Order: sequence, then C-alpha cells, then structure tokens
Amino acid sequence: MIDIRFGPQVCGDLSASAGREWLVTDGRGGYAMGTVAGLRTRRYHGLLVVAGETPASRKVGLASLDPAVTLPSGRQVRLGAHEWSSGVVDPRGFELLERFDLADGLPRWRWRIGEVVIEREIAMAYGRSCVAVVHRLVSGGPVRLDLAAACTWRDAHGERRADGPAPRLEPAAGGAVVDGAFRLAGPDWTPEGQWWHGVRHREEAARGLHPDEDLWYAGRFCGALDEPGATVTVLAWADDLAEEPPPATAVVEAARRRHRAVVAAAKPEDAVEATLALAADAFVVGTATGPDVVAGYPWFGAWSRDTMISYEGLFLCTGRADEGRELLRAYAGTLSAGMLANTADTGRVEHNTVDGTLWFLHAVNRHVTVTGDTDLGDELLPALHGVVEAHVAGTRYGIGVDPADGLLTQGGPPDVALTWMDARVYGVPVTPRTGKPVEVNALWINGLAGLAELTELAGRDAGALWALHSRATASFRDRFPAPAGWLHDVLDAPAPAYPLGGAPHHDDDLLRPNQLLAWSLPYAPLEPDEATLRRVAEALVTPLGPRSLAPDSPGFVGRHRGGPAERDSAYHQGTVWPWLTGPLLDAYRRAGLPTDDLLVGLEGHLAEVGLGSVSETADGAAPHTATGCPFQAWSVAELLRARRARR
Repeated sequence: MIDIRFGPQVCGDLSASAGREWLVTDGRGGYAMGTVAGLRTRRYHGLLVVAGETPASRKVGLASLDPAVTLPSGRQVRLGAHEWSSGVVDPRGFELLERFDLADGLPRWRWRIGEVVIEREIAMAYGRSCVAVVHRLVSGGPVRLDLAAACTWRDAHGERRADGPAPRLEPAAGGAVVDGAFRLAGPDWTPEGQWWHGVRHREEAARGLHPDEDLWYAGRFCGALDEPGATVTVLAWADDLAEEPPPATAVVEAARRRHRAVVAAAKPEDAVEATLALAADAFVVGTATGPDVVAGYPWFGAWSRDTMISYEGLFLCTGRADEGRELLRAYAGTLSAGMLANTADTGRVEHNTVDGTLWFLHAVNRHVTVTGDTDLGDELLPALHGVVEAHVAGTRYGIGVDPADGLLTQGGPPDVALTWMDARVYGVPVTPRTGKPVEVNALWINGLAGLAELTELAGRDAGALWALHSRATASFRDRFPAPAGWLHDVLDAPAPAYPLGGAPHHDDDLLRPNQLLAWSLPYAPLEPDEATLRRVAEALVTPLGPRSLAPDSPGFVGRHRGGPAERDSAYHQGTVWPWLTGPLLDAYRRAGLPTDDLLVGLEGHLAEVGLGSVSETADGAAPHTATGCPFQAWSVAELLRARRARR
C-alpha cells in the first residue's frame, strides 16, 4: 500500500493535522473515526460508533479516550486534544506528536516527551461492534498512563447536552456499562461522572450546523508503563455486553492480518491499487439481510444507486464476487413496478430513482460478463425482463419509453429529482432534469443490449430487445448531439418559463459530465469523438475529477460551502465528483487518448483528506478543496475499476 505517514511539521500544525481523517470499520456499518491531531472536528467522530438496524442508524458511544502521562519527575503531560465553544484548543497533545502512520490501514500515533515515547494504535473487531485501543511504551519510562473516557449515547447526527439526563453508569468487570448500551474495560477503572461542557466541532460549524455538544466524563483507566514494550489497553464494545472480546492487542493483530488478506485477495498491480482495495473493504458490510454497501462515511447508509455504480469496483475488482452475487439477488427482490428500491437513510424503502434500476441492469451484466456466472443471469432474467416491460409500459413518476422516439423519459411532481443530481433546497429540486436525461438514456440503451446478451446466453430469443435497442440508439444519435459541440444534457425538458410538465419543451445544452456515459458504457450509444471529448474535458476536468457544470455556464457555483441550503445549491452546479473519473477514463480509452495523467491528482489525494480513501466531492474552483464525506464508496470503486481497466 502507499506510504501514509506524517512527521511533526504536519502533526503539530492543527490546521493540517485536523484536516486529515482516519477511519477503521467493523464490517457492520459502525466505525471509529477521527483526525491525525486527535481533535474531534465532527459530531460523527468517536472511537465507538455503533450501527443500528440499518448502517445509517448509528449512535456515538465512546467519544474519546484522552491520555495523560505522569513522568518520573511527577509532572503530568496531557496528550489529548479538544476544542471548546470559546474557540480555545486545550489540551494540545498534537504538539508532542512526532509521527502518525496509517499502517496496514490502522492509525498509529507516536508522542515524544523528552526521552519518553508512547505509541497508540486503534483497531476494530471485524463483524462485531468493538474497538481496541493499545498504548505501548517505546522508550524511556517508567511512566504512569491515565486514560479519561469521554462518553455519550446519542444519534450520530445530533448532540447531547448537560440539560438532559446524564448517561447512566453501571459497574462491570474492569470498567462500566454506559446507558446499558456499551461497555468499557481496562486497567484500574475509577468512575468520575461529570459533564464536559461546550465541546466544539469545527467541521459542523463550517457546514452551518450546530457545532457544540456536552460530553460525559465517565471515568478513567490507569496503568503503568514500566519498560519499553509494556502496554496499557482499553476495549469498548456494544451488543452482547456479557461476551468479552479478545485482548486489545489480539484485536489489533487480527485486524492487521485481515487487512493484509483483503489486499492479497484483490491481487493489486501496485501500491495504489492495494490502497484502494483496502479502502473498498470499508464500504462492504454485513446486515441482517446479507451484504450491502455503505455509500459513505461518516453519515451515509445504503443507497441503491450508489451501490450499483460501485458494484464492479467494490466486488468484482476485489475478489468478492460471491458476496456480490448474494447482494444482487437480494436487491432483485426489491423490484416493484420495474423499479429498484432506493433504501433511504431514514430506513424507509422508496422507489424514487430513474437511474438506479438501470445501474442494476448494468451491474448484473458486468457480474456475468466478468465472472462467467451465467446461473445468476438465468435466475434474474425474468426480473430483468420485467424491468424492461415496466419501463416500456410506463411506471412511477412518469418514467417510460416515449413511443415517438424510443427514448426513456421521466416526469413526476415538481418536488422530486429522480437522477443522481437529486439535491433539493426547501423541497425544490436544484436540477430536476425532467424530460430525457442523457445518461439515463445511455444507461437504457446499455441495459437493453446487456439484457439481450444475457437472454441469448440463456438460449432465448432477444429480437424484441434488440429492436428496442436499435430504435433508441438511432434516436439518441440523431437527437442528443447539440450545436454547441457536445451532447444535450436533457431533451424535451420543460421550458424555463413553464412549470414542470408544462409546454413547450426545450433541449437543455448546459455542459455537464453526464454525457460521458454516452461514450463510456460497454454498450454505449456513441463512439467517442476526440474533438468533442477534449472540448468537454477542457471545461470540466480538474485534478480530482470532472465538475458537475462548466464554469462559464449560468448557475455555476465554484464553492461547495456554507449551510445546508448553500451546499445543496452547489452540489450539482459545479462541484467536482471524483466518481465521474471512471466514465471519463473509459471514454478516453475508447477514443484512443492517453489517460495516465488524469489520475495523478486523485492518487495524490489518497494521503490528503480521508486517509487511504477518496472524498465524495470537491470545490469546482481551485484549489478544489475536498468536501462532503471524506470516505465515499463510488469514488473509491470507480477509481479502482478504472485503473483495473488498463490491464
């Protein structure tokens, strides 16, 4: 894997070290997450964040475990870091960090206090909501190590305050149970029980959200580090509180072995692929209904569109085809009126995308093509034919094939946005894209051809599918090229002066990256034209991927910043989306254009924000600072898939 390590120049600079985040996951949607500085900058940061019935319904338990070292002289040195509502940062343990490493995907800190050097490592037990924190004396000593446990038990999206009831502590062997929800265990536990008021999360302030919360100082552990190699360890776990996990050092070693096995199973070509393979592992989770995909950490759960876009990269490029097969079968069971369920983070099941189902057709075809698993293709064939039949007949939200040209159109009420550009502000879609979106029709044509291929592999006649495909392809080639020199983004869209569903219609030629799918998919409707691709790339491509709108277009927003309404307004109006690098590279390759230089920025990004991973979004304007989730499934998956396609 790539070498991710930082010395005192980064670790000791709060703006640099607090902007770099690490993540370890439990394989169920829970995680431990924080910053190189040790400063909690988000309400979502914590050492034990527990997934609920769905991966998105998480709760924060153990927020921090603050070390304090008592030296032989009797002087105590605090190694933690907190920012308070006053703006003061105290303590400032990051100033004593001499190094931070991400080793085998596990974060490791090294503090130096004169000749005393102490390391900390953090890992989670796979398949269980359990975190292990190991402290080791590297040199110097003897010293005493105190570890202050700051706790809460609240929804990951909210805060808990001292004006409500304090967390309930019950004694347990080696520590305590907090609110009956999670347990702490370590050496020489001393209960304390007081509120720490006004802990500030600077990233929430930057996102226009309430930045402060109160934490409950539950108690402290204490242990002696008498000689180099000595350890002081703490475990925290949820679920079955009576079942004690293995020793913390064993949890760390098991996590390291598993991470190495995950990388080996992916058969990476180089260090970047190895890093991406391990990053991909964080998003594949086990649930009560089987494998699923977390769209992004720290706040997303499972979303079918993200899952299907990510499918090839997360499963087929990492040696997880068996898990992928199980996932595709389960998702097929959610089809209704020809539409794939889009499981929202609220836990409700909704059928509200025009493209998620088409990405599902693509994922199934890629699975069969890459693995040769024709049995799965045969099994899902009736369901896939049902998708096409429902779209031809017409289904929810005005989604259906236009008999006039064979292209797929979508309407729906004015408060819905059905494509991946689905941001809404005060209930109004920013980019409704009503009509015939370019990528939706590229996916429709791709899906028809892929399904026809699966049908013929099963020994059945695919003539009707090929007829639909031929008509849609001919209409696509005739209608989508725009006089401006690129492709229309939406055909037959309501004119701006008319409400959605009104008339007359117009063809929207705003320069967006959605058209890349018209050249990049396996059964793309168009062969890429070098001049057109270069024109699109000149306007859209940045070091972290394509912008969602060209800078000289009306409505372009260069900064994805501010409160929720401001950020959602910019989300698809110029913001950079790294996942689109996959379609960009595919289109370039099909045009015979060089691609290696398109990856340099993203590969460098692996050590910049979400360490070892790829962010959800970035500003459309330079320097293209990362925004959104620092760990995003389709960003990682598409970069891995696109790199693998070079082979």
